[in-house]
Amino acid sequence: MSFHPNDIAKRGRAATLVVVGALLFLAGGFFRSQVLQHQNYALQSETNRLRELPLPAPRGTIFDRNNKVIADNVIGYSVSVLPQKEDTLRAVLQRLSGAINISPQQIEQSLRRFRRAPTRPTVIIPDASFDVVSVLEEHRTQFPGLIIQSAPRRFYPDGPVVAPFVGYTGEVSEAELAQASFADYKAGQQVGKQGLEKEYEAQLRGKEGSQFVEVDARGRIVRSSGARQDLIPVAGPDLHTTIDMDLQRFVAGIFGDSLQGGAVAIDPNTGGVLALYSAPSWDGNRFIGGIPAQYWDSLRTDPRKPLYNKALQGQYPPGSTWKLATTVVGLETGTVKMTDHMPIPCTGGMQIGNRYARCWDVRGHGSLDLKGAIAKSCDVYFYQLGLKLGISRLVAGGVSIGFQSKAGIDLPEEKRPRFPESLEYFDRKYGKNHWTSALVTSMAIGQGDNSQTILNMAKFYSALATDGWAVRPHIAQLRTERSQVVNLTADQMQQVREALVGVVTSGTAAASAIKGVQLAGKTGTAQSGTIDPRSGKELNHAWFVGFAPAAKPAIVVAVMIEFGGHGTRAAAIASKIIQAYLHVTPIVDLTTEG
Repeated sequence: MSFHPNDIAKRGRAATLVVVGALLFLAGGFFRSQVLQHQNYALQSETNRLRELPLPAPRGTIFDRNNKVIADNVIGYSVSVLPQKEDTLRAVLQRLSGAINISPQQIEQSLRRFRRAPTRPTVIIPDASFDVVSVLEEHRTQFPGLIIQSAPRRFYPDGPVVAPFVGYTGEVSEAELAQASFADYKAGQQVGKQGLEKEYEAQLRGKEGSQFVEVDARGRIVRSSGARQDLIPVAGPDLHTTIDMDLQRFVAGIFGDSLQGGAVAIDPNTGGVLALYSAPSWDGNRFIGGIPAQYWDSLRTDPRKPLYNKALQGQYPPGSTWKLATTVVGLETGTVKMTDHMPIPCTGGMQIGNRYARCWDVRGHGSLDLKGAIAKSCDVYFYQLGLKLGISRLVAGGVSIGFQSKAGIDLPEEKRPRFPESLEYFDRKYGKNHWTSALVTSMAIGQGDNSQTILNMAKFYSALATDGWAVRPHIAQLRTERSQVVNLTADQMQQVREALVGVVTSGTAAASAIKGVQLAGKTGTAQSGTIDPRSGKELNHAWFVGFAPAAKPAIVVAVMIEFGGHGTRAAAIASKIIQAYLHVTPIVDLTTEG
């Protein structure tokens, strides 16, 4: 069969076009892959060849007011692996458990970390000891995907002394990663969990870096340095606070291991917190890298509740320390003057309706004016003042002063006090108009439906110590916020302060006077509702809130001792704290109870 020359020529041209088209198509593909998409394919190649190892950033150092370290960073070690899939990781962990002690809980936690971030190295031991690292280094050839890194680890030089306000750090949780505020966090990173560490997390965290290692097709590390330029982590900026570490240590030393309660010291002129302590405390260093189960159980089951921050979260009847609030409301409304006597003198108690209300001193105080009633803490006087005011004015006055609100400190753990917002509170609790005059008499002396935090009482007395304006308590916040909570004339304020001086010079806190410094304050003995199983009697909380020097206060201290008995015990402790801050010598041995 023969073909016409023209047909052959046509077929030749067609074949040429097909070949040229195929070559152009291939050339276009090569151009697209090698030129236009060069970076994408290069990145895929690099991703197959390189693995990114996160380099944790040192957190910012936290300092006290005198640049003494509160929270620092030390060198620690973390142990991770580069798994290909979950089964591979499980097998590696099983083999590792033959060389070092890895609990089933650690294995499951590591698997959860892998599921959350399969592209990142899976952390097995976030805070490995030097002994563990030494053992793993000896068995390095058996675990080619093993990564041992030195990394900054949080360290608190004073441990339990600072835990009540500094908090601790821990691994970001799954619940936190689901929140919008943690959108730029990755599994395995450390975050602030409580206190200043949590409140100022955005400032303290720093910026994570990266190290790149070269791996083979099976994910084994073949080159650990020089594979690609590392990204150096950037440390977080430092945080400077108002805390006085010398005073903080002193407060912690006074409470020791035997007392439980809390104390707050504030500069009334700035609102800066000088010391904040809750006893018993706990050691934030033990929380780093995971809390040991035995230590956690000991804290959780301790009946003294060390994990409960008594200075910020404890809600306690303020007892007689609240009589100054009753005084302020009485003076503001014109119901009473400092020189006024009540109709019924104190004989150890008084009849109110069908019940006999006792005074704390069964011997009685006789007829006192308001100044003397504050000094002697006469319950009978304040029963009558409360009745004259009425529950409506007393509640409204307490709300106006701030007893229903948080003090506003820059710590996330603070709880709001319990205090009626209006008369509707009593209607809801007791039924409309089914409550009696006992409510107002109890509230007038700091009992009943009134539970305050130690911090909130310190804030109130800082207003009494100055001009009626309370500064929002803060530890690291730079902005000063003031609010007027006491509306008295200058003469009335002076008379109130003189009455508080009388508490220390001749009243219930006379044993706590300070040589060379005029101390002003108020004791309180508050019912706890807890019965002593040995004596069958109710255990009382001991309170004292005061300031010094009375004429020009430099410090306000609030102390509350759980089941501490009479307020004189708290006054002795507060007096010692003030002495330590002002560097003065006491008149008497203040360890003796009044």
